[in-house]
Amino acid sequence: MFNKDRWQEIIEVLSTNVFRTLATAFGVGWGIFILIILLAAGKGLENGIRADFGDIATNTMFMWSRNTTKPYKGLPKGRNYRFKLEDVMAINERVPGLRFISPRNQLGGFGGANNVIRGLNAGAFNVYGDYPEIIKQEPMTITSGRFVNQNDINNNRKVAVIGDGVKNELYDKGEDILGSYIKIQGVNFMVVGSYKKKNNNGDGEEGQKEIFVPFTAFSQAFNMGNDVGWMAITANDGYSISSMKENIVNVVKENRTIHPADERAVGYFDLYEQFNRVESLFGALRWVAYFVGVLVLLSGIIGVSNIMLIVIKERTKEIGIRRALGEDPWSIKKQILMESIFLTIMSGMAGIIFGAAVIYGINAILDAVGPVDMFVNPSVSLSVVVGALGILIISGLLAGFIPAQSAIKVRPIEALRTE
Repeated sequence: MFNKDRWQEIIEVLSTNVFRTLATAFGVGWGIFILIILLAAGKGLENGIRADFGDIATNTMFMWSRNTTKPYKGLPKGRNYRFKLEDVMAINERVPGLRFISPRNQLGGFGGANNVIRGLNAGAFNVYGDYPEIIKQEPMTITSGRFVNQNDINNNRKVAVIGDGVKNELYDKGEDILGSYIKIQGVNFMVVGSYKKKNNNGDGEEGQKEIFVPFTAFSQAFNMGNDVGWMAITANDGYSISSMKENIVNVVKENRTIHPADERAVGYFDLYEQFNRVESLFGALRWVAYFVGVLVLLSGIIGVSNIMLIVIKERTKEIGIRRALGEDPWSIKKQILMESIFLTIMSGMAGIIFGAAVIYGINAILDAVGPVDMFVNPSVSLSVVVGALGILIISGLLAGFIPAQSAIKVRPIEALRTE
């Protein structure tokens, strides 16, 4: 129940020596401020890294062929080979738990020789022969028209989906691209859509200068037969592509007659493994932030406890009189604890408010100057604020417990003799 006299006493005690109270409060507020800033900075870094991944399917591995390094079954080492469509089918049949297997072929490249022509305009672009599932593994926003579909695959349709960067180089501003034709190494493809990459890396110049065509039409137009340049393989939810990686590679080795112990013949990149490493790093950063913040906060709490001990010393005679008049020891103890908790919470709330203001200012600056690499939207969640309040309450209790115990141990007769 609210006790007006008790709260007036708390305010009077804390305002008796304002400078001492403010100096003590600063230690607690600074500890909470440091904790919030460290957590917000870690979150900003985490947001930046996650933005680089974008919406890409992280439970994915990419696999490509390399030269063999061991002779096997009469075949020499150093042999060059290519994946085949049969390998894709074999992986799909023999490795359970896979969601997508997207074979891909590629030609051209940004910065190379011009390989795409439209009228008098020409440019050098990456051209990919893909299946429709690739858009679920490497998400992009379709800005007009559509993406490659299964009918395009089945009918070997020579259609193309171009990036906004390609559109800007080959077409006039405002010109309708749908239904127009581009020549890719002399072969006509009809444009059926345009895209923009979603992830931060894709927002760069090269990421928007890519062209996607049906895998079958690509193979037919550029004499690839059933060759596969590389594959993007994604596992189902609940499965780890990292644990399936060895089985996938073994299927390819068996199909391509590669020595089982040849570790370099099949190249791969495990995106899921890399993503988990980043997740572990973020977890470690959060623990470091909590550890450092709590240590700084602890120094402030020790300061509160010391100040409360000094206050008890100054009020020894007062406490003796109250005890002599019959006041319950728990009432005195409660008074000291409330003073400690009040001081701790108020100073901690000031630290939280100041930290929130600094974070708001940083975000305002980032919005004004544009995105910064690997640092996006530093923030703290509501659960962190609630946790900080919990820490403050517990800290206030701990800071006041020893002084409160000291106060009730004072014998009234000895307290009255104190000058």
